[in-house]
Formats: sequence, C-alpha cells, structure tokens
Amino acid sequence: MDFTIRNQDGLVCLALKGRLDSTAANEITPHIQQELASYKPDCPLICDTRELEYISSAGLRVLLMLAKKFKNFRVTEAQPDVFNVLEMTGFTKMMTVERALREISLKGCEEIGRGGVGIVYRIDDETIIKVFREGTNIDEVKTEITMAKEAFVLGMPTAISFDIVRAGDKYGLVYELLKAETLSTIISREPEKIDEFARLYAGMFRQLHSIEVPKGSTIPDAIEKAERSIRKINRYFDDESVDLLLQIISYVPKSNRLLHCDLQTKNIMMQGSEPMLIDMGEVSCGHPLIDLAYAYSAMVSFVGDYEQTIGIPRAVGLDLWQRAMNYYFEGTDEAEVRHRMEQIETVSRVRNFSWLSLSDSFPEAVVRECQEIFVQRVANQKERILEICKTFSDWTL
Repeated sequence: MDFTIRNQDGLVCLALKGRLDSTAANEITPHIQQELASYKPDCPLICDTRELEYISSAGLRVLLMLAKKFKNFRVTEAQPDVFNVLEMTGFTKMMTVERALREISLKGCEEIGRGGVGIVYRIDDETIIKVFREGTNIDEVKTEITMAKEAFVLGMPTAISFDIVRAGDKYGLVYELLKAETLSTIISREPEKIDEFARLYAGMFRQLHSIEVPKGSTIPDAIEKAERSIRKINRYFDDESVDLLLQIISYVPKSNRLLHCDLQTKNIMMQGSEPMLIDMGEVSCGHPLIDLAYAYSAMVSFVGDYEQTIGIPRAVGLDLWQRAMNYYFEGTDEAEVRHRMEQIETVSRVRNFSWLSLSDSFPEAVVRECQEIFVQRVANQKERILEICKTFSDWTL
C-alpha cells in the first residue's frame, strides 16, 4: 500500500495506491496524519482513489477520519469495486464520492491545436479532446466547463463539453464538433480568402466584446487573473521586472465585457460556416484591450515555434491580424486606430511573459530566451511603455 500527498496552489491531493486493508490502514494512518497536520480544517482535500484496488472497513475509517477533519473533503476516481463498497456502506451519502473517469487513448489521434494549458486532438470525425498539461487538477478542469457553460448562455459561440476523461495520466475534455476544422487549417488551404477570414475573426472579437457579464457571475476578472499570473513568474524574474508588468496591467480600465483571452486562429473551429470557440480555460471579463492584447501576443509577437502553435506561417498570421484589426476598428479615424494598436501592443507585453506562470519547470533555454526578450521589449522601453499606459483611460466603451 502506497500513498502520496501533494499541494497544488492550495488544493491538497492524497493519492492512494494498492489495497487499503486493516494492516495497511494501521501502517499509513499515522504517516498521513503527520503530513496533513499543518493543513487547516477548511483546506480542500481530494482523496484520489484511481489506483486503489480494495478497501476494507479499516480503510473506510481512514476516509471517515479525513472527512471529519477536513470540511472540503471528497473522494475522486473511485473504481467500480471501491465505489460499490462506498455506496453499500452509505459513504456516498456522507461525503462526495466521484466515480473513475472514462479512459481515452490518444494513439493515432491527430494534433490540431497546442497552447500553454494543453493540446487539442481529433479523436474521430465527430469529437475532439483537449488534454490538459501535466499537473492540472480536476478542479481546474471543472472550472473550465463551468465557465464554458456560462459563456455559452451569455452568447459566446462555444462547444460545450460535459465529459471529463482520462488520457493516460492527464485530464481531458471531450467536445462534440461534427467534422469541424480549425480556422488555421482552412486559412492554410484557402489563402486566397484571407480577407474573408479576417472579417470573420474581427467579428468574433466584436461579438464577444458587445456582451456584458452580469454581477455575481462565476467568470473571473481578467485583471485579477493577470495579476496572479504575473506574481507567479517571480521565480523567473526579479521584483523590479514583476512590478513593471503589474504596473502595465493596473492601468487597464475596469470593465465587464466578455473576453476569451486566447483567441488565436487554432482556437476557432469552423463547423461548416459556423465558428465555434474552444480552449475556454482563460475566459474572463474585463476591458477588450486585454483580449486584443493577448491575441496580439499570439498572432504577432509570439515567442517560439509560430507555425506549430498557430498553425499558419507567421507572414500569413501578421497579414490576417492587420486586416482583422482594420475591420474591428472599421469607421474609426486612422490616427485613433494607430493609437489603439499602440495600446494593444503595450499590454501584449504582459502576456508575452505571464504564460510562464503555467509551470515552474520550463527548460532553462526557454526561460533564458524570455528573460532576454523582456529586456528588449519591456525593460529597455520602460519610460515609453508607462507613458502609453497613462492613455489607456481614453479607451471608452
């Protein structure tokens, strides 16, 4: 009988493996108690039983002990034999118990999208799966579903998934998209229609930015999310650099518009002529400046293998972006459009580096490249950047 305990951003996970009989229960209980002693009763605790083969009455007492100590305790990934025991003994009525997730193999599946949060694969002609990066916990996956549902009700054209699955050691979300293709794929096949695609792309932004998110929504505030991400990259940047990025985002006006916050062309699926948005993990509410800036960081100033991540050559992406922004700001004075683009570029500098918050184990070469680019794009232009930041307030909605 083995167990491991890990803490991920305040969510504690106790994973049990093997047979939890009376002998094992007596052996591991004091060790579990010792390792969990420093956590408060209101700390959320998950007991992952995916690899638990058997549980005896003594094992049940271990779960009961944990449920009494931690208010936010639940059992996840219960295999059929273990779930049946918990159900027959009434434990499913005393605490939250979740059945094991369906397993999906990615063997032979086509990769159709890649981002900081995960990779999207096509399973068959009717379904795709978003596989989250290693270390993503079940609550983060559930949060994405919740936000996707609410965004859909508010008017965001998105495919809704109700199916959380396992793909090896990672979590996945299955979406039903009948014969849909990414916008990147279609652009690559029909480059002569670039202007038509640019108008569609701009229309997606305008549609989202016309939607107001009501008070009390579960959709998070974009500025607060950005600030949390920036603070997490202090493992890679010094305090002065982190403070500068926080200053930039602090100048963005407050607003309640619906934002996707990762609206690049691989995250738009075309089902016939109908666009559907995927990768909903970054959905937020706030000022459109943030949404456009984050898209700029992907479509224009992306750091890394552009064609692999975005799915089209960089020159095509830059052409699409320029045309799309012309349509987005259609009817606006040219001088004002240039000013808005300058503001967008300024905020994009935050996204260029805040994505590093997704992991604390990026290769040293990647981190070093970002640090060098930070000096070029931010540190060396500090005064000019802060002057532009002071103009954000003139972008009224």
